[in-house]
Amino acid sequence: MNARTPNLVSKAPNMGTTIFTVMSALAAEKGAVNLGQGFPDFPCDPHLLDLVNDAMREGLNQYPPMTGVAPLREAVSQKIQTLYGRHYDPVSEITVTAGATQAILTTILAIVHPGDEVIVLEPCYDSYVPNIELAGGVVVRVPLTPGTFRPDFDKIRAAITPKTRAILINSPHNPSGMIWSRQDMLTLQDILDPTDIILISDEVYEHMVYAPNQHWSAAHFEGLAARAFIVSSFGKTYHVTGWKVGTVAAPASLTAEFRKVHQFNVFTVNTPMQHALARYMADPKPYLELPAFYQRKRDLFRQGLAQTKFKLPPGEGTYFQCVDISELDVPEKNLSEAEFCKWLTTEIGVAAIPLSAFYGDGFDQKVIRFCFAKKDETLLAALEKLKRL
Repeated sequence: MNARTPNLVSKAPNMGTTIFTVMSALAAEKGAVNLGQGFPDFPCDPHLLDLVNDAMREGLNQYPPMTGVAPLREAVSQKIQTLYGRHYDPVSEITVTAGATQAILTTILAIVHPGDEVIVLEPCYDSYVPNIELAGGVVVRVPLTPGTFRPDFDKIRAAITPKTRAILINSPHNPSGMIWSRQDMLTLQDILDPTDIILISDEVYEHMVYAPNQHWSAAHFEGLAARAFIVSSFGKTYHVTGWKVGTVAAPASLTAEFRKVHQFNVFTVNTPMQHALARYMADPKPYLELPAFYQRKRDLFRQGLAQTKFKLPPGEGTYFQCVDISELDVPEKNLSEAEFCKWLTTEIGVAAIPLSAFYGDGFDQKVIRFCFAKKDETLLAALEKLKRL
């Protein structure tokens, strides 16, 4: 017998390894301080771990309901009601997911038919475009305003056609740290009002918005909430990104379609962690105090960067800080963002991510992104190296 692996026509021929994987591997190879990939290098609250152990030892280790355990869905419903003033029925309108990335993919698979157009605002998180393409949708890229990363509503209006199925927004915004204002959300509500366009609102950094700013969830606005899938992440909020647990809140009719895909996509999510998170949410302090926790780290990092020739745009939210590299005097001239990040990792010993990786056409505006969700000593070590610039 002549064994042979069949040739496969790729569904994603242009999809390569993500920049996060590439830069993390280079950082490890060079022994650099990794401020590239967006996750904390400090532990979560030990009490949360104790609650997981308690749930495991209580025997809560078998399949939970497909939609998520009731106590967690009820806790999420109460939190949204308290913070954003909108009630979501925990039975029919909240679903627990295997992280926000799965939530977004499942949403897109549930609503996008082949040939449907989906508007994404660039720069954007790297899973959005592949998700749309895997669903057979057509990606319509609309740039955020370079420099400020504010939404350009004239361009959003111009991008809408009869084929537009959905628009995907992200506030606070990865990678820029920009947040949508109340007026931004109201303007979007007005634009979408005469349409049947679905809103996918990626709000995983909702608890990382810095004074005097406020997070304006789609749940705040009746006209947006009625058409929105709102995606949140426990991993970001509680420093447990590896747990991969998130939620989607949406009106019952939208949730019903979401769950049709969810049940055959992942079916369900880790049981003891769901129970632990539900119990942990009984105390709102961890997420209410998170903005101050990260604002201190942001300020520490920005103060150090101010001693370099990096130009610093505002850092309104998330745990990312973008910097403009255009005025740096470095030995290697005219480097692209990606080349600069590799040089920075190899020669200076600090890893970052080029913003061009978040654009489909690799748009290069001489801006890179650092993650400051790190121990103070990690940030100080990185800043000591960056002083050479």
